[in-house]
Amino acid sequence: MSTAARFSLKRQLLLWLLLPQLVLWLMGGVLAFRVALTYAEKAIDQSLTQSVRSLARQVKPFGSGLLVDFPRAAQDIIEQDPKDRVTYMVSSPPGSFLLGNGKLLPGPPAGMVVPQNEPVLYNLVLEGKSMRVASIDLSFGDGMTAQRMRVQVAKSLVVQQGIARELVRDVLFPLLLLGAVLSVLVYAGIRRGLLPLQRLEAQLANRTAASLSPIEMTQAPEEVQSLAMVLNQLLTTLRRSLSQEKRFLNDAAHQLRTPLAGLISQTELAMQETEPAALQQRLTKVHTGAQRSAHLVHQLLSLARTEAEITLQPVDLAALAREVAREWTPRAVAAGVDLGYEGEDALSAPGDKLLLREVLNNLIDNALRYAGRGTTVTLRARAEGAHGVLEVEDNGPGLSAEDMERVFERFWRASELPGGCGLGLAIVAEIAQRHGGNTYAFAVEPQGLRIKLELPLSP
Repeated sequence: MSTAARFSLKRQLLLWLLLPQLVLWLMGGVLAFRVALTYAEKAIDQSLTQSVRSLARQVKPFGSGLLVDFPRAAQDIIEQDPKDRVTYMVSSPPGSFLLGNGKLLPGPPAGMVVPQNEPVLYNLVLEGKSMRVASIDLSFGDGMTAQRMRVQVAKSLVVQQGIARELVRDVLFPLLLLGAVLSVLVYAGIRRGLLPLQRLEAQLANRTAASLSPIEMTQAPEEVQSLAMVLNQLLTTLRRSLSQEKRFLNDAAHQLRTPLAGLISQTELAMQETEPAALQQRLTKVHTGAQRSAHLVHQLLSLARTEAEITLQPVDLAALAREVAREWTPRAVAAGVDLGYEGEDALSAPGDKLLLREVLNNLIDNALRYAGRGTTVTLRARAEGAHGVLEVEDNGPGLSAEDMERVFERFWRASELPGGCGLGLAIVAEIAQRHGGNTYAFAVEPQGLRIKLELPLSP
């Protein structure tokens, strides 16, 4: 069994709901830190640009020299934060220390375009510390003694990172609390959402072969109700199958008991006979009883087969009827019956060919058995509206009006002639029902019986 199969549905839901939340929280933290660094960098850049411009205005050209007007108050403003001391420097020419409060600051990196009289910003590492530097180059002096001056202001990026961390902490901590609350709500929601499945499991656990009543899930979600509906269909099919099996066993036990008892009785009497003629008579009765038992078993198995699930496929009813009629012709001739076919050359309808063959076999067998010698039996296949019709008609003695109402009942017989068991027409009716069709019995004038089977031409 795989690892995924061992996980419960609750664990899988928690995993797929909470894991993305954790990933999004971490991604949000990284993104928030980057955004905070960007905004902190913008704030530092604005401060450094303003400071370097202010400092540049304090250094004024005077003749061929410089006048530094940098009062103590301005110096205190620049250095007001003792935790994040600002380093400033004035050099003229660039790189030659003139004024400042720290060591010589490196100039802009090589390859960087440095416009005249406009500040540029860049990063550097000084004494192991990352710093942000604003630098501006100015020209002073007359045309004969033109000189350049560089003003630089630098600030450590430690404060920038600290601000970013504070912003991230202030943003993510409430999000973490909300995530914890959300996790609890998700867990409670999943647990509550799975309660209908637990109730469904409990109801199924209480079902036995003797009690397959439908599952009731009236206040469950739509998905669970759909599952319960499918299970109810399965329980209905299983209940019907068990009922059919029980009915088959009861019918078989009931119907086989009498002929088997007769066989045992006849064999016991035959074993006591000493006269050959009497022994032959007993054996003839045993043979007849065995034939009836075999016929009964065949009919019971046919009845059981009709109650199984069937698959409908296109069947040519006319061709099937002609084929079955040819198969029964030798027996009809032996019984002195004129068996013939009337109807369409071709008639296609959805059905189970094996079961429809069983229908025709039973109808012809009944007609040959009870119509009598010298009669005519006609097998027909024709279309009638939206139905395909199979029917067998004979001009035998027929049935009374009272008997006509019971002709399709199981184990009911209108005649005591040997060989029958009262299941032939019941099997025909059962097969017709499984095909979505109907069976009818009609009296024929002046005498006779017609059994009609209607099958829909489309499923």
